[in-house]
Amino acid sequence: MTKPAQWEQALPRDLRARLDQLAPDERTSLEELRLRAGLPMSVTIAGTERVPAPWRGENMTEACLRRVLEVAGGGSVHTILDQLRAGYVTAPGGVRIGVCGEGAVEGGVLRTFRRVTSLAIRVPHTVPGVARPLLPRLTADGSLQSTLILSPPGLGKTTLLRDLIRCISTGEGIAPLRVGVADERGELGAGDLRPFLGPRTDVLENLPKATALLMLLRGMAPQVLAADEITAPEDLRAMEEAAGCGAVLLATAHGRDLDDLRRRPLYRDLLDSGIFQRYVLLGLAEGRRTYAVASGEGAP
Repeated sequence: MTKPAQWEQALPRDLRARLDQLAPDERTSLEELRLRAGLPMSVTIAGTERVPAPWRGENMTEACLRRVLEVAGGGSVHTILDQLRAGYVTAPGGVRIGVCGEGAVEGGVLRTFRRVTSLAIRVPHTVPGVARPLLPRLTADGSLQSTLILSPPGLGKTTLLRDLIRCISTGEGIAPLRVGVADERGELGAGDLRPFLGPRTDVLENLPKATALLMLLRGMAPQVLAADEITAPEDLRAMEEAAGCGAVLLATAHGRDLDDLRRRPLYRDLLDSGIFQRYVLLGLAEGRRTYAVASGEGAP
């Protein structure tokens, strides 16, 4: 038996055994596992969730869900409480585990979960070459433009960003550049994923994005700075400072389109700042991902 991929090692042994019941093409195409207490485990492939035949009738228990979190936390849920308060955990190998249940709140702050009822395990993917066809549209006069990747959850923003970093770092389709990566949750370049970011890439893990971006800017002289999921005003301020210092920016955000972004104050400020010249919009049509590129106002 081959050694499981690092993301699979974030699962308890009994769940890893269930993955062996999947057909090879299902296993390699797996995007998410969904565990719900009282229901069978399901998979998401090509954006569609379903329960594989071998798993039907085998209902998950809360104890099983808690074991998943204990394995992700290296043996104790208490080690990941800070992450749990954000509603998800990042396990070794870049695996994001979303959590639902009954929260215990104190002073308006989530302290822990009394009950865990659902887990969404996001499987990290590397798709070498997926970003290559987009590169000519992300440059102007041979220079890479600051780019924001935009899509609803689960369509592959992080996967596309990871391969875009690889292309830039290796010089695939563009002159090679140094890339600094602010990998707050270890989802871009942790563990087995690190070799897929290319040879000219420097990664700061497990630090707030804003802090990591400025540390990279001041200490590593990056030509490009990359971060996954802009979600806070401090992220935006750090990117504005980096743009003012001449760094090219790569980032992702949740949203259907630019109009959707503009309806939210943080992202409206981001659009108005003009720090991004290109926007990559991800979609799904007939089970296949689509990629469209738009230019910012005044961009070449």
